[in-house]
Amino acid sequence: MATKRTTATKPADEPTPCEPCGGTGNVPVTVRVGRKRRPVGQQDGLCLACLGSGTAPES
Repeated sequence: MATKRTTATKPADEPTPCEPCGGTGNVPVTVRVGRKRRPVGQQDGLCLACLGSGTAPES
């Protein structure tokens, strides 16, 4: 019986997701209103670490 050869192929390098946004490109931003600046809710904001791309920046 012949021996079976297997080829060890390396998977394609996938980009590392950004840490603050988790790879989505959006982060929650608290909305504040009024004179005392009380928080009333959250809205989506652009991730400043990856600028919305969702991939970790190269350091």
